[in-house]
Amino acid sequence: MLAWHAVLFAQERFPRPEFESGYVYPEHQMPADRAPIWEYIDLAVLIGALSVAAWLALKVRSRQGLLWLSVFSLAYFGFFREGCICSVGSVQNVALALFNEGYSIPLTALLFFMIPLIFALLFGRVFCAGVCPLGAIQELVGFRTVKLPKVVESVMISVPFIYLGISVLSAATESQFLICRYDPFVGIFRLDAPYTMVIFGGLLLVAGIFINRPYCRYLCPYGVLLNIFSRFSNKHLTITPAECINCRLCEDVCPYDAILPSDVASPVADPEKERKRFLIYILLVPFFAAAGAIIFGTLSPVFTGLNSDVMLAREIRAEVESGIPAVSLAALGFKEAGTTEAELFEKEIKIHERFRKGSVWMGLFLGISFGLSLVSLSTRTRRTEYVPHKGKCYSCGKCFQYCPVHLNKISNDKA
Repeated sequence: MLAWHAVLFAQERFPRPEFESGYVYPEHQMPADRAPIWEYIDLAVLIGALSVAAWLALKVRSRQGLLWLSVFSLAYFGFFREGCICSVGSVQNVALALFNEGYSIPLTALLFFMIPLIFALLFGRVFCAGVCPLGAIQELVGFRTVKLPKVVESVMISVPFIYLGISVLSAATESQFLICRYDPFVGIFRLDAPYTMVIFGGLLLVAGIFINRPYCRYLCPYGVLLNIFSRFSNKHLTITPAECINCRLCEDVCPYDAILPSDVASPVADPEKERKRFLIYILLVPFFAAAGAIIFGTLSPVFTGLNSDVMLAREIRAEVESGIPAVSLAALGFKEAGTTEAELFEKEIKIHERFRKGSVWMGLFLGISFGLSLVSLSTRTRRTEYVPHKGKCYSCGKCFQYCPVHLNKISNDKA
């Protein structure tokens, strides 16, 4: 888009030809803007859907109700709203506003970002339960659950953290909105997308038949924030409405491996060893943070390739060095715009500096996240019953259908 704008600007530098045939330039047609009232209607629907999801997951405990809510969210936020603006993509708007004074984030985008996080802090990940259209379309195709090996799972769950860091870096440096560009389902919602993204979305849906919600679990950057906020939730979905009988049925049925088992029968660990391990992991956190800053700071020249001006500068520099003319639209637009090579290379240096600083902060975030993950593994609490992991649980309610205590309560209520 930037390259095409440069071409159009270059064309306007030259006078228009005079026609003697009475030719009249057509009026430039712009698509009609969406009425502002619809943005507030979307916010009202979002708050209403989140409230219903919290009620169904925590109070009514209805898996079927959450599925019907997923259908509604897919229809409204997905196909009717065409997946924009969504809470997942709003991460980029917030990053752009935080690090660029010239950008003022729309109020609706800010609220779409904040409201699901507030609900996660209060009730857990009810946004994932039946409100997010990206999660809904995957939830509705998950029929046969296959659990991945623990090693694979532990490696894959780190990808969303890296994706979040790179997406924030790209948006903060005014390069591009990666989350929106590589959204696998927005093309399906709009019935219009590059064939590569259609294939990507289709493959995720096929994989989702066996591996529930592959995008949510192994890619979604907004899920990282929901995971963190949900860990501190005041109220959260519970597997059983009464005392757990430790039948283990919920552990087997959960497709996200989000059930923490009872450890009453497990041998009690040596408290002294646990304290030493905890202190060692705490001391390692600054080391991981420094290592992340160094590694990703070193990789900053690679990340600058996300910026179109940097790519243009590299193309022009290659033309100067090799003598082979650059023929891309961006290069042609640059030549016709009248900007000097010195100005372009100076801008490239400034962009490199922004990426270098941003990459260091991204490395710090990832290093600290990794270190705190190890600390959480060393922190153990005694559990007398099976409970959901507050961060990993999607509040989907699948465990309801297999809990004998829950089913017995339903039978008694009907009787």
